[in-house]
Amino acid sequence: MIGVNQAFAASYARARVQFLEAVAAGGLAIESHVHPLAGRDGEALAMDVARDGPADAQKLLIVSSACHGVEGYCGSGVQVFALHDEEWRAQARSAGVAVLYVHALNPYGFSYLRRTTHENVDLNRNFQDFSKPLPVNMGYREIAPLLLPSEWPPNADNQAAVQHYLATKGEAAWQAAISGGQYEFEGGLFFGGRAPTWSNRTLRSVLRAHGSAARHVAWIDLHTGLGPSGMGERIYAGSNDAAAVARARAWWGGGGATPVTSIYDGSSSSALLTGLMWTAIYDECPQAEYTGIALEYGTLPILQTLQALRAEHWLHQHPEAPVEQAAQIKADMLAAFYTDTDAWRGQIISQARQALFQAVQGLIS
Repeated sequence: MIGVNQAFAASYARARVQFLEAVAAGGLAIESHVHPLAGRDGEALAMDVARDGPADAQKLLIVSSACHGVEGYCGSGVQVFALHDEEWRAQARSAGVAVLYVHALNPYGFSYLRRTTHENVDLNRNFQDFSKPLPVNMGYREIAPLLLPSEWPPNADNQAAVQHYLATKGEAAWQAAISGGQYEFEGGLFFGGRAPTWSNRTLRSVLRAHGSAARHVAWIDLHTGLGPSGMGERIYAGSNDAAAVARARAWWGGGGATPVTSIYDGSSSSALLTGLMWTAIYDECPQAEYTGIALEYGTLPILQTLQALRAEHWLHQHPEAPVEQAAQIKADMLAAFYTDTDAWRGQIISQARQALFQAVQGLIS
């Protein structure tokens, strides 16, 4: 076993080393898909994949991290801890469940403390059919002039306009307009792209390679930034299918103790989104019955998180910003997606571990 705190790292480079070491210590093979760019400290970037279980397993559990770059500080810790957890590994093996760990779906964002990919794309809005007309986010179009002002912190006029929007339309409308995904403003927040990103294409190849033999696939995608601090919301991650929703709730609901929410019925802290990553499983593994959740851990209040995202995006557009200001913006960004306390990390591991065991039980039920 590894200690809870020791499973988490203070940088992408260190997190990758710890993941690779955990894979090696577990006697597993590593498959590294090297990113075309280097990291912020010159380190190599990669989407690293390890499979714990036979290639022909009928039941497959995917555990993925860093879809949204900086959120990998949390997700990587969960994966590293799981790889050192012999009780967990034995449980999956005895159930005939292969576990596929996909470390750093978006290694660039992980390294650079960004939510987006190197293409400035929100990976979890990028899974669209780009040969067809893309969704239009009218809410984002309305507030786009407010989100990324020419100066930071925003001036009094900008702050007043934002407060007026919040007072008249509410916090939920602000969240939905910003986070729902948009395909119009290439330099804006939550941009879904105009073509599949490197991470999109690479993940699809991983799913094809490792999911083709499976008849039942479960997926736990690890996220942070929504909900009460330290609470892991289980958000259904699949098509709007009543049977699949019911299956996810039976697997992960804990008889009501750990409810599974949904963006379709408004029960989730997440807004209704488009271009979501899990849609790839239906394309790449059509033979499998799929059941998935996003395990979303809370950090800061949503308005504070959105403000951190605005600031970091502004910084990306203004690399000439003073060094001290840039450092503070990056520190605020990390705090919005990773709470650096023993108590928070303990909550993350205990809830993730529970969800992992629930997934295996669901796959064999």
